[in-house]
Amino acid sequence: MKRKPLPFLLSTALLLTLTGCSSAWNLTSGGTATPKTTAETKQGDVERDVKLRIAWWGGQARHDYTLKLIELYQQKNPHVKIDTEYAGFDDYWKKLAPQAAANQLPDIIQMDISYLGQYGSKEQLEDLTPLTNSGALNISSASSDTINTGRVDGKLYGIPLGINALGTIYDDEPLKQAGIPLIDHNWTWSVLEQINDKMKKQGKLLDHLRFDQFFPYYLRTQGQHYFNADGTSLGYSDNKYFIEYYKMYKRWYDAGYMRTWDKEALSKLTPEENPIALGDGFMTMAWSNQFVTLQQASKKPLQIMGPPGPNQKQGLYLKPTMLFSISKSSKQKEEAAKFISWFINDLDANMLIKGDRGIPISSKVKEGLKPSLRPEEQQVYEYVAWAEQNSSVMEPPDPTGAAEVSKLLKDMQEQILYNKISVEEAAAKFKNDANAILAKNKK
Repeated sequence: MKRKPLPFLLSTALLLTLTGCSSAWNLTSGGTATPKTTAETKQGDVERDVKLRIAWWGGQARHDYTLKLIELYQQKNPHVKIDTEYAGFDDYWKKLAPQAAANQLPDIIQMDISYLGQYGSKEQLEDLTPLTNSGALNISSASSDTINTGRVDGKLYGIPLGINALGTIYDDEPLKQAGIPLIDHNWTWSVLEQINDKMKKQGKLLDHLRFDQFFPYYLRTQGQHYFNADGTSLGYSDNKYFIEYYKMYKRWYDAGYMRTWDKEALSKLTPEENPIALGDGFMTMAWSNQFVTLQQASKKPLQIMGPPGPNQKQGLYLKPTMLFSISKSSKQKEEAAKFISWFINDLDANMLIKGDRGIPISSKVKEGLKPSLRPEEQQVYEYVAWAEQNSSVMEPPDPTGAAEVSKLLKDMQEQILYNKISVEEAAAKFKNDANAILAKNKK
């Protein structure tokens, strides 16, 4: 697949937006479609040429194998040519937003659960229910519970590509060298603080806890929620939860347990830029599907276990790693559905994916992969199986405005770490401003 200029179908305004950050937003062209005559078609019949666009986020390893997957699909379906657009997580959403505004979203969009409600409520995503009912989108070997995580207000806006759970990924070698006893699933935040103190003396850092993942996790361990049931306000009313969590976080930051925030802000959040991969970190908190790529980027064996407790089972939940959605503006919805069906159901395709997008949702694929799993992939399977038995029900998909609330939380965290605002002031401001954002969802 050769690199070519931006697809002609992008609007001029969008072209200018994208080329402004070409280093962050990678694009390839699938070339020219070749008409295909098949045994199923009548003599003289030719399958219609199709051009699709697909976008996803991830690190370099994901980009590489996804491009191979697309080449494989095009070989099997010569009448289909696929243009690709990909970037790191934060850059991805920055580049997707102007496409949505210009009504130029890709046919197939890798979607995060935190954005599903936002894009769905603005009628930018297709309800996939008719495509699943017709069989164009084959979900027959996936559980209804898994598929339903892609529903918002009864509409199926995304097909999960896999399931995963929050976990602790760590390099146990520096822990052994520091004389730290083996830790297991039943550990706590206070134990982590003690470990941080010892590891700092060894020149090893804890990776920053992702604000939109671990504050919600902490709330769940306290019997609270990030959002209320109908998405019209935060799910907690007492500021003490925010204050407890961020006083702990600030204490760790001030003690030098994490890299400085200015360095963190420059990171594109790819596995290659994780402190463990760079050699100055010993532990990160991340989704289980990131384990294999982080180990590859780190070039050393890693371990995975549950996040800190207490009340870990109350805090943990299984969620879709990411989803594939089809844009409302797509002119090739059925062909896009066929690609997604192949992606989630084809064993050869999933031999390339190797669980990077989570434990496969297809029971047939999951069983088919087991004999060929490498040790690090087996670790992920075993961890998710453990998490399944030690977790609680996931909340509904994030409401409209969730991304804005998360940006607000990130801003508050940054101001706390830079001593621009006290934790108590940040708690009050976050609750007030977040509730104002979410109140727009009231009907």
